[in-house]
Order: sequence, then C-alpha cells, then structure tokens
Amino acid sequence: MAFQTHDLPLCKVLAVCFALCGLAAVGEGRFRGFRKFEVVQGSNQEAVSEELWFTQKLDHFNGADSRVWKQRYFVNEAFYKPGGPVFLMIGGEGPANPAWMKEGAWLTYAEKLGALCLMLEHRFYGKSHPTADLSTDNLRFLSSRQALADLAHFRTVMGETRGLTNRKWVAFGGSYPGSLAAWFRLKYPHLVHASVATSAPVFATVNFPEYLEVVWRSLASENADCPVLVKKASDTLVERLEDPKTFENITKDFNLCSPLQIQSEMDSAYLLEMLAGNFMDVVQYNEDNRGFEEKCARSEGHGPQPSTNLGVVGTNVTIKVLCGVMSDASLGDPYARYAAVARLMMETFSVKCLDTSFSNYVRDMTNTSWDGPAAGGGRQWVYQTCSEFGFYQSTDSPNQPFSGFPLGYQVKQCASFYNISAEEVAEAVAQTNEYYGGYEIRSSRIVFPNGSIDPWHALGITQDITAELPAVFIKGTAHCANMYPARSQDLPQLSEARDHIFLLLQQWLK
Repeated sequence: MAFQTHDLPLCKVLAVCFALCGLAAVGEGRFRGFRKFEVVQGSNQEAVSEELWFTQKLDHFNGADSRVWKQRYFVNEAFYKPGGPVFLMIGGEGPANPAWMKEGAWLTYAEKLGALCLMLEHRFYGKSHPTADLSTDNLRFLSSRQALADLAHFRTVMGETRGLTNRKWVAFGGSYPGSLAAWFRLKYPHLVHASVATSAPVFATVNFPEYLEVVWRSLASENADCPVLVKKASDTLVERLEDPKTFENITKDFNLCSPLQIQSEMDSAYLLEMLAGNFMDVVQYNEDNRGFEEKCARSEGHGPQPSTNLGVVGTNVTIKVLCGVMSDASLGDPYARYAAVARLMMETFSVKCLDTSFSNYVRDMTNTSWDGPAAGGGRQWVYQTCSEFGFYQSTDSPNQPFSGFPLGYQVKQCASFYNISAEEVAEAVAQTNEYYGGYEIRSSRIVFPNGSIDPWHALGITQDITAELPAVFIKGTAHCANMYPARSQDLPQLSEARDHIFLLLQQWLK
C-alpha cells in the first residue's frame, strides 16, 4: 500500500479576489504543451549562484561525432561533509533557476545529510545551447535519452575531478525532470544510488484527456457547481464562434488584440484552449509556494520578471478564487463570468490584450533562432511532445468542462512545426514506453511523490510498485508541491510527505 497522507480539506487561505492570475496569456505561456508542463525550476531570473560550464558531447550515441558544447550547471557546497552524498537536481524544459541552489526541500535534506548539491541545465533550454539554432534538423539531438546521457557523463566526470566517484549520488527532479530522475536511476543504476521523482509522468500517451478530467474534479472539490458553470460558459462560447455576427462582441469580451477571425478549426481551437488554460494552470499549481523564487531574486537585488517567470506572479490565485468568480451572479451569466476571469488574469500579468491568432502562433513556433519568441522553451518542448511523449490535453472526454480543442488539433501542430506526422507521433510514444517501461517501471530506491490536485498525477505512480519503489500520494496538493520550501500554511499531509521522503533518503543512504 502506498504511503498516503491523510485526507484533509484544502487549506483555506485568504486570497485577494480582484488579483486573478493565469499563466496562459504571458510569455512562454503561449506555447501550449510547454505551459502546462512547466518545469519546477523554470525561470529567467538572473543568477543567484555562480554559473559554471561543463564540456558535453553533442551526440552520445555516435562515436564518430566528436562535436562538443558547453552545458550550464550550478554548485552549492554549503552543507557538504566529507564522505557525504551528492544531490543532483535535474533541469528540464526551461532555464535552470539558481534560486533552487538557495532554497527548497532538497536543501533541507542536504543540510541534514551533509550533501554536496549540483544542478545541471537540460540541453537546448536556458543558456545550454548545443547547436547554432533550433532547426528541426538540430532538434534531433534533443531527447530524454540524450539528456540522460548528459547526466551520466556529467556524473562520471564530476566524480573523477572532484573525488566523488564513490559517493552515493541522489537524483532529484519535478515534472518532466522528475521522469528523468526516475529514468536516470533505471538506465544508469551504477551511477545514481537513489532518486526522488516528484510529479513525474512516467507513462507517455498521445491523447491525455484525463488531464481535464482531473481539472473537473479539482474544481468540484471546491464547489460542485464550479465546473458545471465553466462548462456552460465554454459551450456558450463554442456556439457563438459558429456565428460571425458575434465576433465583434467576443473580441471586446476577451480583450483580443485584433478583431476575431475564424478561418479554420485551428483558429477556434487555439482561442478555446488559451481561455481554458486559465483554469488548467491555476489547478495545476493551486496553493503552492512558487513565490519563494521571487523572494530569492529580491534578496540578490533582482526583481521578478512577470513576463517570463510564470511561477511567481499571481500565486495568490487559487481554485477557490476562480470558483468564486464563476459563482458570482452579479457579473452576469456564466459566459460573462468566464470573460471576467480572462480579463482579470490579463490584468494581473500586465497583458494589454490577448493574441489569439493561430497564424501568429505558427509563425512564432517555426522561428528557429535562439532569439525567437518560442526559444525560451516552447519550440523545444513541443518538439519533445511530438517526438517522444504526446501528453496532449484534449477535450475528447465527456467528463471535463471544456470544448473545442480535440486531439486532431494538437497533433496537426507536429506536422506544421516539425513535419512529424500523426503516425510518427504515435510510434514515438510507443517506443518511449517500450524503452522506459511506462507504469511498469522496474528498479529500486525511487520514490514517486504526487499531489491529488495535480492533473499530471494521472500519468504517474500513485501506489507502491514494490517496497523499493514507493509512492507518496499527497491529498489536496498540486504540481511539485513537496519540492518547495516549507511554510507555516502547508497542509499537515504535505509536511508529513516531506518528512517521509527524508526518512526514505536516510534509510537508502545508510
């Protein structure tokens, strides 16, 4: 039986009702697959820790290719005691955030266990540029397998140069890096002794309608009427999008940047997905402690950057706040309340208008320059979904509150951006599960923490596989919650989960 924390109602925190937030309309948030799978380290804050550089191979699986590049990493030696373990935080689909070298649950564990802490940025993200640009031809070097080989080579060379070869190494990661942490232990068991794989989707799937099913349940956990009202609003919008006479009003209602034009199903799907994203993001990160990243930046004299640091702005907006707006009859019918949510979220993020042009999105996503609008992670991450994982959060299930962005819309983007067909996406996803094992992963000393509110738990391990592959399922918490620094308002079961993970580490490092 998995270690399951006791079921308590969601923490009743006071939220500022007028300061609604959403991640959908800002910065990298425009890049669909990327936005809802934002790495826990993702941020463009200036460094609060010294940047170091490691010479890495471009292609680990071709001995005849001798090309190399520089990969960014960070070190914190403050807690290290000779003979202690080495903790390796794995970067993911965004810039590695050095705030994590100053705060986070893993540093609490490091202090107690005398660990040296390292963080390695993922290839093709942040400042770790292996190639001259992001052409589809170059993106063939972007994969989880190459990333794991990066980690293996980094661990080997660091072990040799720092005298850490015989130390016990522990991998940490949240979200996609959580999957990498599990797979690092699976594929390189001689190099990594244990892993903490937080909010890790280990099963690849082309269609992931369960994501929105969890959104329904998470909204309903606050107020049973909330997802029903969202569905009514979404259905009304879908209906109006079929009548060009309503376009002028829709443009005003949602403060669009240009007059609404629907020339294909892709145009309407993009608009509908963007507006649904307001709810998807708030559910995914409900009541977490991402705000610590801002505090770390301020302590170094660097202000937060709302347009890129999606993890900080609007963290006071919760499921409770959104459902409060959707239940407010004084705002009008459910459609009007839905529009109010969108406008107030834009206000929170200082976004003047909503760019819902699908053609602009295609233009940005096909820009292959490192200076391009999608180079912060959007072009790269969507490529990984097309070439490895799928994870498309479609409206193909009847048990969710949104309409209008089916699987076909999502998969067509793979062809538009990278010339990858629907059949090739399906084949790539099947190969990923064959290579890593999906839900049937078999290894040892990997712990899988997940939150019940987080929609990604549907693709993760939420029950013990074996005593050596335990799950920690935390009721009432969201994406990567156990990784953030502890605070007084944390749910008791979240504190309990962090303690349980520490006890496992203590036991595994004996």
